[in-house]
Amino acid sequence: MENLILLRFIPLIPLFGAGLNIFFGSRWGRKNAGLLACAAVGLSFLLSLWVIAALPEAGSLKDTVFIWIESEPFRADFSFRADALTVVMLLVVTGVGLLIHIYSLGYMGHDEGMIRYFAYLNLFVFFMLVLVMADNLLLLFVGWEGVGLCSYLLIGFWHHDHTNTIAGNKAFVVNRIGDFGFLLGILLLFWAMGRHGVWTLDLWELKASAHVLSPEQALLITLLLFFGATGKSAQIPLYVWLPDAMQGPTPVSALIHAATMVTAGVYMTARLYFLFSMAPVTLAVIATVGALTAFFAATIALAQNDIKRVLAYSTVSQLGYMFLAVGVGAFGAAIFHLFTHAFFKACLFLGAGSVIHSLEGEQDIRNMGGLRSYLPTTYWTYLIAALAISGAPLTAGFFSKDLILWQAFAGTRGSMWLWFLAWLTAGLTAFYMFRQFFLVFHGPCRVKESARAHIHESPRVMTMPLVLLAFGAVFAGWVGAPEFLWGSRWDRWLEPVFGGAVEPAHGEPFQELFLMGLTLAVAAVGFVLAYLGYGRAGRALESLRPAPGLSLLANKYYVDEIYDFVFVRPLTRSAGWLAGSFDPKFIDAIVNGVADRVRGSSLFWRRLQSGNVQHYLFGFLAGTLLILAYYLSQ
Repeated sequence: MENLILLRFIPLIPLFGAGLNIFFGSRWGRKNAGLLACAAVGLSFLLSLWVIAALPEAGSLKDTVFIWIESEPFRADFSFRADALTVVMLLVVTGVGLLIHIYSLGYMGHDEGMIRYFAYLNLFVFFMLVLVMADNLLLLFVGWEGVGLCSYLLIGFWHHDHTNTIAGNKAFVVNRIGDFGFLLGILLLFWAMGRHGVWTLDLWELKASAHVLSPEQALLITLLLFFGATGKSAQIPLYVWLPDAMQGPTPVSALIHAATMVTAGVYMTARLYFLFSMAPVTLAVIATVGALTAFFAATIALAQNDIKRVLAYSTVSQLGYMFLAVGVGAFGAAIFHLFTHAFFKACLFLGAGSVIHSLEGEQDIRNMGGLRSYLPTTYWTYLIAALAISGAPLTAGFFSKDLILWQAFAGTRGSMWLWFLAWLTAGLTAFYMFRQFFLVFHGPCRVKESARAHIHESPRVMTMPLVLLAFGAVFAGWVGAPEFLWGSRWDRWLEPVFGGAVEPAHGEPFQELFLMGLTLAVAAVGFVLAYLGYGRAGRALESLRPAPGLSLLANKYYVDEIYDFVFVRPLTRSAGWLAGSFDPKFIDAIVNGVADRVRGSSLFWRRLQSGNVQHYLFGFLAGTLLILAYYLSQ
């Protein structure tokens, strides 16, 4: 471990940018506020590149800002540390984040709340960087809660619309449910380690001392921590907030709800791999939840008509792939898919934003079509990103998804049914992505007449980030190519972090090639079915008719309605009864009754306080005589 004081400036510069815009943004105007926010994230990105160059081989860098909590024998520093895993997250947060900030200059350029928007965006980047650079679990939890707060602020950014505020509240409440489990896990870990004389929450000290935990303690702790991850990373049963989070501005969806915040749970489980490796039951639960979430969300995406909601359920599905990788012990594969997903999903969201921007806010894909000639740059970048998420050969998604499927099949903790669910999901992904693609860009133009005359390609400040993200959607995965191609540099990069904790998948290269061929085949079937149903000339209008039996998928399996009936309404009714009956008749009665008794008993003493000095002197004399009488009677 080496000390590098520059580490602290990576998160602090965006915080400084947010503070300047909050207090002084109105003085220098919206454009300058946006440029300041972009410059702050840009500087953090350059410093992140510096960290890559300065990172010692198989080592880490540390920067202690100050001693935060000290109560012997426990101590927690406000300090940051960077290793190979941290560097990956830094590149995602600052690199992709910078492109989204630049894109926002065009997308939010005419919004009256632009200064507030960029302040929130910079504040989010600060908290996300704190989360991934934290040296201990307490500081990680600060970043964890901070990104949740910023998510709430940005989802409800256009708060004058009641729908947006409801979506923000829903995200906040659902995340708090998961965070409660996460906090319990941290406290139980602290207590369990303390029983063995190890009073620490330092991540690197925990890694060295976690072996003192019993299997039962490790199981309960990791289950609680994973429950927290299901909230932040939108897994069953706490995924329901993410689709509604699409009410926020589209660049927010790209940054927070596709590339960074929703991957916090994946990062946390990978960072604490040494704990999860001690709990095979927890890993089995994670793999099962991940595979089911991936398949479940993909089926819902098949029947959605909102361009952003399709991508939202796609995000939930791809996060399921990441947790599947975690569950089978392939932590490096999970982070690899996190890395590649950031590029192609951010490109898809920003491409959707470009379409929405050109259509004056229209988001229903049934009211689009034929936009290929109007939006050429958006069209080609969206196509590349759609191919990447579908796993087209030599794209980023091809390499990372194939690695997860291979680990799910041939890994020590893998199984046939986990592989089958993930394999089937790959076909569904190709179908719903190209269903959306064909309905948006091909076929006859179904745009409303009032908006058709104004369709135009987005400005360069929005299209250039799309081009760069599309480039990453192709080439970002090449660093993790299989060994039988040109060798995986990814595994060698993360080897110092995970060490020998991850057992390699066992199998012949021919077997891996065969499974890769099966995955490509099912994705090709999904593409062909989407083309036959939505891409061929003359089929677009016919395909817009609701297919029989798809109402269950279109209504998202009525999960929100079930949650509303089982949890929300009973809690609301019980809260109404408590507020209307129990509180005034019992709580208020006790409080008011005590007050009435005190008031009643004070009436006697109030009469004695007449303000007449002679009465007071008479009282003193009477008291003195009583005291004398008492002592004389003894």
